[in-house]
Amino acid sequence: MENRDLLLFSPKTPIHIAGPCSVESAEQIEETAAFLSKFGVPVLRGGTFKARTFSSSFQGLGEEGILMLARAAHHNGMACVTEVMNEDQLAFALPHVDMVQVGARSMFNYPLLTAIGKAGIPVILKRGMGATIDEWLAASEYIATEGNPNIILCERGIRSFETATRFTLDVAAIPIARRRSVFPVIVDPSHAAGESSLVFPLARAAMAAGASGIMVEVHPDPLLALSDGKQSLDFQSFELLHRELTAVCNALESLK
Repeated sequence: MENRDLLLFSPKTPIHIAGPCSVESAEQIEETAAFLSKFGVPVLRGGTFKARTFSSSFQGLGEEGILMLARAAHHNGMACVTEVMNEDQLAFALPHVDMVQVGARSMFNYPLLTAIGKAGIPVILKRGMGATIDEWLAASEYIATEGNPNIILCERGIRSFETATRFTLDVAAIPIARRRSVFPVIVDPSHAAGESSLVFPLARAAMAAGASGIMVEVHPDPLLALSDGKQSLDFQSFELLHRELTAVCNALESLK
């Protein structure tokens, strides 16, 4: 499989990965998967081991959540991805998920990167919130040098002095990473924005800057979400974003 073709099982939609921040119940993740599959989204995301800033926040359903995620995805003809933070979590996830995610907090966890490299499973490598582009690409080499070329780079915003958004989306990182690396680059506008209404313009900008696809957080009822509800799209908003990004991609294609 060519690296640029890794994205992602079916290139029929600009939104390649979508789903809730956290798997909260079997019913919630099944409802989300059934909805997203209608739009051709190939990969269902869902957090199961949650790295939260505050220990009192919802920490995820763990191994039970992985099983729920995998059942919902595969029942609806989708692949699935979840974040792992250590080698024990990776070992449990491997038989069940199609892809793993290295979160921003784990980008410098070199033993984890090495283990994922040896496992050979496709991986989304998120850029650390304080990492330079060179450090991000260096982290990808830890995976690649172990024989795993199935890497997707994900720009998700970096920490800056600005407080109007959760993070600052580094749009320039998209073409730079594509130029310096053989791996596809996707963008997570949900974490950069921190607010659902900002997901739309950030996603449009990412696609215009050359991103291979978008990953967004989607929840049946964001007001009731146990984590990151403020930045999550409801089903109606997702449908609108899907239409907008399809139009952007068609316009970009006409310029070639």
